[in-house]
Amino acid sequence: MSSIVTDQGIVHYETYGHGTPVILLHGWVGSWGLWQPTMEALAGQYRCYALDFWGFGESGKKRESYALSDFMALVAQFMDALGIVSAPLIGHSMGGTTSLGTTINYPDRVRKVCVIGSPIVGSSLSIFLQLAGVPWIGSLARRTPSALKAGIRLFAPRITREYKRWYPMVIRDVSSTTVESFFSSIGSLRRTDLRPLLGAVHVPTMGIYGARDVIVQPKQHELLRAGVRQARIEIMPNSGHFPMIDEPEKYLTLIKSFLEG
Repeated sequence: MSSIVTDQGIVHYETYGHGTPVILLHGWVGSWGLWQPTMEALAGQYRCYALDFWGFGESGKKRESYALSDFMALVAQFMDALGIVSAPLIGHSMGGTTSLGTTINYPDRVRKVCVIGSPIVGSSLSIFLQLAGVPWIGSLARRTPSALKAGIRLFAPRITREYKRWYPMVIRDVSSTTVESFFSSIGSLRRTDLRPLLGAVHVPTMGIYGARDVIVQPKQHELLRAGVRQARIEIMPNSGHFPMIDEPEKYLTLIKSFLEG
């Protein structure tokens, strides 16, 4: 377990492997743990850094703001602290949207960017996630953990084919999320629209989307392709919102080929 201290709070991260640095960014109510199999698969050629956003996992939780712009700044501060001049970014869901935003705001820091099931426009989120961004609804959901867990369990089979593996992981991560970060971050994501800014992305870009995604509309890949010149788009027909869980071998093949290409 490793951490750095920034002027805005403690950032927890895990690192694994040797070689070129790669930074991995998790999604809403997630943590670095999602990336463990990815880190192990890439360890022979890359040194992977998987961090927890403020308010999630083991990172600091004493903040007033958990907007996507805060997380973009966090990535830059993290790289400064570890002496990483530039690196590929790989982000899942909210982490992918943050990765694109970091690429736009800090173009010299990002060598490549890969987004996985990530919204380009916040309105592409499931209605349930959009409602979670309404403060009183999100707060109510977070303060009634039994109801929240029951809801997650009910919809788990629609979210991933490997729901028995996924459910304990998401429940662990939800329990580490504060009320403030729970609804503040998803509210920020809901208000996001990267379409006018995608023309500023000039690094190799790949979007991976599960055709069966019920969390983010899979057709967000069309906006990515339209906005980023020569973006590589990969549709995984048997995956939902978590391709790394639903089709791990194909997912890893895509990630490796993108990093090596």
